[in-house]
Amino acid sequence: MISLEEARSRLELAGQSQLLRFWPELSADERDSFLGELSLLEPEELREHCRAAAEAGSRDSVAVGQLDQRMEPVPAEFIGSVSRSDREALKQWEYEGFLQISQNKVAVLLLAGGQGTRLGVPYPKGMYNVGLPSGKTLYQIQAERIRRAEQLAAERCGFSKCTIPWYIMTSEFTLEPTEKFFKANQYFNLDQSNVVMFEQRMIPAVSFDGKAILENKGKVAMAPDGNGGLYRALVDGKILEDMDRRGVQYIHVYCVDNILVKMADPLFIGFCVSKGADCGAKVVEKAYPTEPVGVVCRVDGTYQVVEYSEVSLETVEKRNADGSLVFNAGNICNHFFTLSFLKSVAEKFEPKLKQHVAFKKVPYVDEEGNLVKPDKPNGIKMEKFVFDVFQFSNLAENEDPPAVCEISPLVSYFGEDLEVLMRDREIRSPLILDEKKAEEIRKGQKPL
Repeated sequence: MISLEEARSRLELAGQSQLLRFWPELSADERDSFLGELSLLEPEELREHCRAAAEAGSRDSVAVGQLDQRMEPVPAEFIGSVSRSDREALKQWEYEGFLQISQNKVAVLLLAGGQGTRLGVPYPKGMYNVGLPSGKTLYQIQAERIRRAEQLAAERCGFSKCTIPWYIMTSEFTLEPTEKFFKANQYFNLDQSNVVMFEQRMIPAVSFDGKAILENKGKVAMAPDGNGGLYRALVDGKILEDMDRRGVQYIHVYCVDNILVKMADPLFIGFCVSKGADCGAKVVEKAYPTEPVGVVCRVDGTYQVVEYSEVSLETVEKRNADGSLVFNAGNICNHFFTLSFLKSVAEKFEPKLKQHVAFKKVPYVDEEGNLVKPDKPNGIKMEKFVFDVFQFSNLAENEDPPAVCEISPLVSYFGEDLEVLMRDREIRSPLILDEKKAEEIRKGQKPL
């Protein structure tokens, strides 16, 4: 813990000396707690955060229609559809997903830093009883889906057992009650060692003039740094190292309040693996043009999510020749990542993620020390979004992985005869073209 003198010096460097104005009124325990909190705030980061928040808050949000002419839908060839892809392709993708799960290469990662405020409950969303006859909570439903996915993968691929690790990103608000809830429920019959909880960062709420807000006389008003805080939390919590140790290669990321989520969805996992993607987004078709949901699309050639509030009604209602909506890929915060991609984001790109501005009603203490609950937004909370990493993915080029074909020297010395053997044939990678297979092809007995 830092001393009062060090705290004062650090806050002066950050331009936030006002945070200590009620120090004389704090008890000994309150002072210790406050110094512990202030010790976690790096002066330079705090100064830059408050400056950026005030600057962002003074700018208007993206004007409606500003992105319209720069938007284009995701090309059809980069999309797999449960409703429109042929059955054989769906079966192949699903089997591929189960195969990866059976080999312990797949993990699920839950974004659970938010409180249940909008649900009207004073506890984490995952503990919410959704009203089923069984009385099951979101956490129990998701735990049971993990168990069943493990069973199915083992059965389909001939293994006796496999494991899907469950990583749960919490926040200062949700970590302790979530841990207690899982312990009280014996981790819903999952192995406790395979349920890994970690905490995302908390950052100060900032007033419109760039000052960190006091929630009470001895506590800064803090908020989670958005679900895009995942990438820094993966490093801080040594989660990437844990995944590496377990042999995890693919991660399915989702939000806690999705009651229909398919844990480690084998079809989604298999599709992404088959396409050689390092990043993928599972979407749903919009129910109607003005449904308030962001859409996955390309802006200036870069994949991203455009929020419904940023697009004009004309663009929202634009349709293709067959009557379908042009911008129809509704974002549901359901993503696929390779471990190598997450490592590259965490190590190289996280500082480049865009900071999004949210204007909030932040309770605070006024100059006289009175608690005020504002009736209109008085503060700025900055957050990053998990999907803002699309721009760093190879998905921007997202071509099918190259076919691998090994040709025996006994079949062709320097390419002779290959035109006859290979013309108009679909190659199933990897292909070993040896003498036996070449002879079968010549006789029309065996396809590639």
